[in-house]
Amino acid sequence: MIQRIQTIYLLLATLFSGGLIFFLNLWVTEEGNKYFATDSFNTDSMLLKLITLLFLVSSLITLIAVFQYKKRQLQFVLGRLSILINFILLGVLVYFAQNLSGEMEVSEKGIGLLIPILTILLVVMANKAIKKDEELVKSVDRLR
Repeated sequence: MIQRIQTIYLLLATLFSGGLIFFLNLWVTEEGNKYFATDSFNTDSMLLKLITLLFLVSSLITLIAVFQYKKRQLQFVLGRLSILINFILLGVLVYFAQNLSGEMEVSEKGIGLLIPILTILLVVMANKAIKKDEELVKSVDRLR
């Protein structure tokens, strides 16, 4: 399990989407306060709460995909689902990073906005490796 490269990619994606949200800020407000994904629970906005929820769901799905190494097709589908969730998350983050007509003033974007992009890249590389393994198994089965 751990010796396969897709496991490393999926574990890194899990670490990025589930762990770095506590350490990397998403944006800085005009008052100079850093906004982390976990700060969304202190607000009344459902879209801000959705950000943290999507980060955690993405992390959970990639972690589940790590342990599905005997079921490569399910692992591949979970990877695609994680990619879809991260694209939705990226859209919500871009929406809130823009200056919204007086609702929220974002003066500076944080490095945390790149987390979904890095997660997508890692899961895509993991899916390529999973597909390569599946094709190898199918080619060996043809020879038997």
